[in-house]
Amino acid sequence: MKKLFQIILALVIVALVFVIYKQISTPIRFENEQKTREKAVIERIKDIRIAERQFKSKYQRFTADFDTLINFVLTETMEGERKIVDEDDSVGMAMLKKARKKNVEKFIYSVKDSMFKHLTPEQVRNLRFIPYTDDKAEFILEAGSITTESKVVIPVVECRAPYISFLDTVVFKQEVINLVDNSINNLDKYPGVKFGSMEAGNNEAGNWE
Repeated sequence: MKKLFQIILALVIVALVFVIYKQISTPIRFENEQKTREKAVIERIKDIRIAERQFKSKYQRFTADFDTLINFVLTETMEGERKIVDEDDSVGMAMLKKARKKNVEKFIYSVKDSMFKHLTPEQVRNLRFIPYTDDKAEFILEAGSITTESKVVIPVVECRAPYISFLDTVVFKQEVINLVDNSINNLDKYPGVKFGSMEAGNNEAGNWE
């Protein structure tokens, strides 16, 4: 009987140790997982922001359509300017002045080859998908225009990836619920990763910056 009691007590102790370990380790593991996944989401949303800024530079507006944005990156070109000679080159500058030329020349560049050399065409086509969602969840992309207090109409864009889309797992379900609740009710911030705003011009600022 005594031996049975000792076995039961040992099992209870092991169970308690496991429960305590889980309570301590789960938040730590979730924090590490959150950092890893959030980093991947931020890297991708940064590329979306670059694409939107290039698109606006050419068309004076943003787009809310990923097909349009991806096609723009893969197929379109932009016109840029560069200096012909270094301004410290007195001889070169004198020759330009004599020829009555401005120290600038225009050139054409591919959006894909100049701004997205780090991505393959397939990776560009997958920009719309939020990492860690098995290409099932897309970034929420909005675009439009607003009128400022000074009556100036400006284009705006907003791109979002909610925490629930890329952090929610069976293991960390409660941690995600707590994170979302804290973001909304205590920090008054968007519960996820985003850049831009549909309510004000903020130079496409990211909430991770």
